Amino acid sequence: MAKQQWKPSTLLNPVPVVMVTCADENGKPNIITLAWAGTINSDPPMVSISVRKERYSYNLIKDKGQFVINLVTRKLVRATDYCGVKSGRDIDKFEETKLTAEKASKVDVPLIKESPVNLECVVKDRIELGTHDMFIAEIVAVDVEDSLLDEKGKLCLEKADLVCYSHGEYWSLEKSLGFFGYSVAKRKNLKRNQK
Repeated sequence: MAKQQWKPSTLLNPVPVVMVTCADENGKPNIITLAWAGTINSDPPMVSISVRKERYSYNLIKDKGQFVINLVTRKLVRATDYCGVKSGRDIDKFEETKLTAEKASKVDVPLIKESPVNLECVVKDRIELGTHDMFIAEIVAVDVEDSLLDEKGKLCLEKADLVCYSHGEYWSLEKSLGFFGYSVAKRKNLKRNQK
């Protein structure tokens, strides 16, 4: 199959889309939508987010050193998009989207109540990269909606109806195509996990 060679660009897709909450020194909250977020370490659990310096939330995160990553569901897509195109300099995004700012357990910025999973983060480093600065943060608490747990307390994240972002569009995650290790699993285990 023939391929064209293009100039280097950010075509790693799909990526998670998240709403990141932050707050100013007076506690006024804001929401920024980001697609450049990812897991970078397991122990301690750490993530990175990349933010343009001119974005309103940039200085809020830099000055406070804290933020919350709020996972996005199909029901939250419209609010997510709105928070990505409007600026917190001009409007109160919580008010405009009818989302609920809820007190976090470990950080001094709110989480979004309607998001089923919230990662409370403390900034450990900031790296200037060019168009964006990367904030490297430790996850200090995770808030999980009870409805995502089975009777044994296992997280069933597939129940959350999460979405991703791919090349300018939001996509649902409809169907599992396998689980980690399924390519080498014994046939008996495959049937058990496909139920």
